[in-house]
Amino acid sequence: MNIIKRQVDGKPLTVTIEYPEYNKAVEGLINKISGLDIHYVAWLDDKQVKIHMSDIYYIENVERKVFLYTKKSVYRFDSTMSEIEKSMTNTEFVRISRTCIINISHLKEIRQVKNSHLEATLDNEEKLIVSRKYLKNIKQCF
Repeated sequence: MNIIKRQVDGKPLTVTIEYPEYNKAVEGLINKISGLDIHYVAWLDDKQVKIHMSDIYYIENVERKVFLYTKKSVYRFDSTMSEIEKSMTNTEFVRISRTCIINISHLKEIRQVKNSHLEATLDNEEKLIVSRKYLKNIKQCF
């Protein structure tokens, strides 16, 4: 793989990907790069904040309220889990339970726990349970 970088004044950031054949690695790279430019507007206390998708570690639904978790903060997000899941198609996000979606780019490890569940540990040492219904989703990532 060759990486060529050059600064071009007065133009937006442009990424060109050249490949001998289109495969899963190329598709994954395109999805990862595309995800860097997506952001959400969420609430922190009484102010709205723009959060880039790549900064989100996981998304959780708690008592019918959706929260976005980053390395240092938790934001309230006005949406539903199904709407979020639809907007994150072909990204690094995967559903691991009825109430949780994780960003696998922040996934540090997965280990087996009792009752056929998996425990996902993120970069920030947060531990989340992968329910049996969603085991297939997380296994496809590996």
